[in-house]
Formats: sequence, structure tokens, C-alpha cells
Amino acid sequence: MQNSIKYRKFILPLVIGILIWLLTPFKPDSLSIQAWYMFAIFVATIIACITQPMPIGAVSILGFTVMVITGVSDIKNAVQGFGNNSIWLIVIAFFISRGFVKTGLGRRIALQFVNLFGKKTLGLAYSLVGVDLILAPATPSNTARAGGIMFPIIKSLSESFGSDPKKGTERKMGAFLIFTEFQGNLITAAMFLTAMAGNPLAQNLAESTANVHITWMNWFLAALVPGLISLIIVPFIIYKIYPPSIKKTPNAKNWAHKELMKMGKISIPEKFMIAIFIIALALWITGSVIQIDATLTAFIALSLLLITGVLNWKDILNETGAWNTLIWFSVLVLMADQLNKLGFIPWLSKLIASSLGNFSWPIVLILLIVSYFYSHYLFASATAHVSAMYAALLGVAVAAGAPPLFSALILGFFGNLLASTTHYSSGPAPILFSADYISQKRWWTMNFILGIVYFIVWIGIGSIWMKMIGIM
Repeated sequence: MQNSIKYRKFILPLVIGILIWLLTPFKPDSLSIQAWYMFAIFVATIIACITQPMPIGAVSILGFTVMVITGVSDIKNAVQGFGNNSIWLIVIAFFISRGFVKTGLGRRIALQFVNLFGKKTLGLAYSLVGVDLILAPATPSNTARAGGIMFPIIKSLSESFGSDPKKGTERKMGAFLIFTEFQGNLITAAMFLTAMAGNPLAQNLAESTANVHITWMNWFLAALVPGLISLIIVPFIIYKIYPPSIKKTPNAKNWAHKELMKMGKISIPEKFMIAIFIIALALWITGSVIQIDATLTAFIALSLLLITGVLNWKDILNETGAWNTLIWFSVLVLMADQLNKLGFIPWLSKLIASSLGNFSWPIVLILLIVSYFYSHYLFASATAHVSAMYAALLGVAVAAGAPPLFSALILGFFGNLLASTTHYSSGPAPILFSADYISQKRWWTMNFILGIVYFIVWIGIGSIWMKMIGIM
């Protein structure tokens, strides 16, 4: 078991953490010693989350322990971080997504889309992205969506058309579908508060840092237009700059039909899953009106899944991704919250804001977003990136005069879109890239092009849309 720990990868986070700690005598006078110590522990933990000498959950526990031992936080306050309602929302949504996989409903939906829209390769790509869009609100792990549901279908479909990197035929279809799914997955993750693990973290940080209240509904409404525009134009752009050699896929419908026949008629557990999903979605949408909290909705949905037998308690215990997320998510939220309470984030925000004081808030916000986006080349986790930078950037934007809710939302959206950079950017990236359908050079080049598209759509059109609906 010891061999699974990469001790050398502890060197960088330890050296930087200790170095910051030793620089305490030179800290700014306006910062307390505790705030500076918290900064050192937080930076070391985030870097360890990137280098990953151990799984991120284990790294977080080490950071948590150091934080308490050094007296930066007492144990009573520290353990209360595990009761954060936003974190429990994302954990329970993991269990809900397990229902899609266990019942086979996710696969059935995907096959139905292929059966309906699979006459041409471009239509096939849109249908697969459409499936991702439908599953996104109740699948907080975009890695689970891309890797557990979409990737096996894309791979099987591609191979049925003779598109296989082992045979040198990846450009027939597979490369196009793989890359389109990757981009579509990031877009749908940006569209729903419950579609990616980092989104509720951003929600929590917005509340604690700038007293901004983000709801499931205002996130969805703000992301709706730029999200749909992106889902329409991005697959088409990929089709033009990286076209598949097979343009028509008449056999796809037959393949999907055969797979559906193997699955048989829709089962009772699948019917329960559909009904419960609709109930959860309805409550998330209307929750702010009927005063039902989003986390309570998730508990209601989970209770219904258990009562109907769609899931059993063993399924819950075996959902390691959820429990893993509960641990590291809670610790990172706790650390970020401590940085804010101890005054570090307000100090940093004012410092950066003063250096950008000659610029108007729109320019400041754009500079922040661009910096946020391209700094992701240094990260291997979108959620770790949100943990490290979101609160500070939001604080700077608000200090510069930017509308708080608008700033919180657009930074939240880009916490997902920034993963369109590298082949190691987030969970879905290595899964899809490792299929060997696309070279690293091609992956990075196309991602760079599409990054510019996201700036235009989400900052340009997105700002106009949010102004129209009264968010800006």
C-alpha cells in the first residue's frame, strides 16, 4: 500500500508551505499571524491537490490536521465544516446520479437520442450533447457523466463504424465525437448549479466572501442563453475545424435500435427514476418560491430512491465518489472560509483592486476572467482551481465596483469553462483523451480556439442576456 503514496510529490507543497510559514516575520502588518499561517497551509494543500502525492481526500485530511494542530482553527469549529448544506447537496446528487447508472436509464436515454437523430455524424454529436444536457442537473460529477455514461457509448458507436485509433482510423468518427462530448460536457457543467462539484463550492464562497446569494434558479437562468448558444455553435465549429471522414451514419440508428432491444422494455426502477428526477428538478426550479431549500430537495429525492428500492443502502455506502467529495470538499471550503474570516481574502482583494484602480470595473472583471481561465494550465482539477482563486477574484471584482451577483455567476461559469485548456484539466479530460483518438497537440490547439469562442459567448452575449433579465 505504501507504494501508492508518491512521496516525491510532497516535496513541492511542503517546500512552498514551509517557505511561506517562515516568511511570517515579513507578512503585511494588517494581517494577523493566524491569517498568514492559514494562507501557508491553504497554499500547500492546494498544491498537493495538484501534484497529488496521495488522493485528494487524503491530502485534505492532512491539511485539516495541520490546521487544527497549529491552532489556526479549533477542532470544534473545524468539524462543523462537514455540515455545510451546499456540500451535502453535491454529495446527495452523486447518489441520485448513481440511480441513472444502476437502472440503465442514462444509457437508454443516450441510445434513444442516437436512434432519433443518428442519420448524420453532426446530428449524432448533437444528440450525445443533448443527453449530457438532460443528465447534467442531477449529475454533479461531470466525470461520471462523461466517463460512466457517455464514453462507453461513444466508443462502442465509433468502433461499430470502424473508427479505432489502434487501426489508425480515429478520424472516421471517434475523434470528432470524443472531442465534442468533452466540450459539451464542460458547457452543461456550467449551465447548472448541480452539474459539477465546484459549482456549489463557488456558491458557498460567494455567500461567505461577498454576501452574494446564488440559487439554483438564478444560476440556471443566467447560464441558459450563453449555454444553449455554446451547445449549438461549438459542435459545428469542431465539425468544421476537425471534421470526421464519415459524414453520414445511417447504420447508427440500427445499432442503437439493436442495443435498445437488448435492454428490453423500460423497467419499473427506470420509471421510478424518471418520476423522482422530474420531482427533484421541479423542486430545484421552484424552491426559492415555495421555500424548499435545494439541499432538502436532494434529501427528498434520495429518500424516494430508497423507499422505491431504486437504490439500497449498500449502493449509498459504495458510492465512494460522494464520500470522497464530502471529505475534501468540506476541508477546502473550511480553509477558504477561514482565510476570509481571518481577513486574508479581504486584504488580498483590496491589494489587487488598488493595483487595478485606474480601470473601470468591466475591464477589471475581464482581466480577472482571462487570468482565471489561462492560469488553469497550472491545475489538474477545476474544483481545486475554484478553491484556490474564486473567492479572491470575486472580492477584487466587487471591490472594483462590479455587480456582485453578476460577478459571482460569471466567475462560477468560467470555473467550468476553464477546463477547456489541457488534456489533464479536469476529470473528463484524461478519460476522453486517454482513448487515443486525439493527439495532445490537436487537443491543445482546438481548446485554445474554443476558449476564445467561450469568451465571446459567455462574456459578450452572456453579459447582455444577464442585463436583460436584471442580474447585471
